[in-house]
Amino acid sequence: MRCFFISVFAIAGLSIVSCSTEPEQINYGTDICHFCKMTLMDNKFGAELVTKKGKVYKFDDMRCFFNYYNIGNDAPSGYQHALVIDYLNPGKLINAYDAFYLKSPEIRSPMDGQMAAFDSKASMSKFKKEWKGIYLAWGEAVTQYK
Repeated sequence: MRCFFISVFAIAGLSIVSCSTEPEQINYGTDICHFCKMTLMDNKFGAELVTKKGKVYKFDDMRCFFNYYNIGNDAPSGYQHALVIDYLNPGKLINAYDAFYLKSPEIRSPMDGQMAAFDSKASMSKFKKEWKGIYLAWGEAVTQYK
């Protein structure tokens, strides 16, 4: 959690603790998947959940991301951000709820989740044909690993 503490007690008798709820960049080769504990290595895949309290959870694959999301440790309403990596823009986090998901055995993701996320339907469509994949919206993608 990324918090900072400001004390203005001497001036006004007030202390403030603030936690950032902003997403963090994924550091490939260093960050560890919160679910499977593997090091995040492939920048075409990954995801991140940030709670409203500022806790950041990083994942190396859609399988790990959705498995954790579905466990229910935190209610979905407790997340400030749900983000996934845009397959065509390695390392770029996009809103998970608005992403376009493609599921195909041709997708070789770190934990064999066989799913990639795209920021537009047009960019996903090219790979849908090539990989003979299935398009999934957020609600459908979430249920793939229940």
